[in-house]
Amino acid sequence: MTEWILPLLVGAATGVLSGFGVGGGTLLLVYLTAFAGVDQHQAQGINLLYFLPAALLALPAHVKNGYIRRSALLPAIGAGLLCAGLGAWLATSLEVALLRRLFGGFLLAVGVGELLGRPRG
Repeated sequence: MTEWILPLLVGAATGVLSGFGVGGGTLLLVYLTAFAGVDQHQAQGINLLYFLPAALLALPAHVKNGYIRRSALLPAIGAGLLCAGLGAWLATSLEVALLRRLFGGFLLAVGVGELLGRPRG
């Protein structure tokens, strides 16, 4: 009866982090695959569907506060759409074990970069 409470709390926490722009979707993927037992491919699909409304709701606040550089929008959107399509095609053609290792390696590389990188002003 209460099995929906943890997913609700995880969704709320990752939603807040997504609003901050700090990778709530990545944490959602980790939760889904490591703790909820969801297949990597299915977790990625859920994450994509989760991201769309989260980004849509966070966007007005970022626009209002001047955090959107309009000159970068079209190139970023174009590159993002193209690479998202190519990445999705590649991810669905990979075995789950390899995909999980690649995703784990990506998380480690980002974490090390954040720990050892120069502070941003």
